Amino acid sequence: MPKYLFSASLTESGLKGVLKEGGTSREAALKQTAASVGGTLESFYFAFGEDDVILIVDLPDASAAAALAMNTTASGAVQVRTTVLITPEEMDQASKTEVSYRPPGA
Repeated sequence: MPKYLFSASLTESGLKGVLKEGGTSREAALKQTAASVGGTLESFYFAFGEDDVILIVDLPDASAAAALAMNTTASGAVQVRTTVLITPEEMDQASKTEVSYRPPGA
């Protein structure tokens, strides 16, 4: 199953929710959210800096990832960025794939 990295910045309402419900409550809620689109939450971390929450989620496809990102962002409690993750084996395959490309101006 493809893996996706979700980086999230909490809004004021999101921070208030974490203060009220706690961190483990958010992890449990996001496990349920991932399951609702056919996925599983592999890892969940709170972070300091630009991102407040980092998730790695196994999801069936890009549509499920988009649905998860759109619906969580639409809540107004978070701003989500999504990164598709690939395995070293997938990188090996990509490095052997021939691509026809012409750089701009060439």
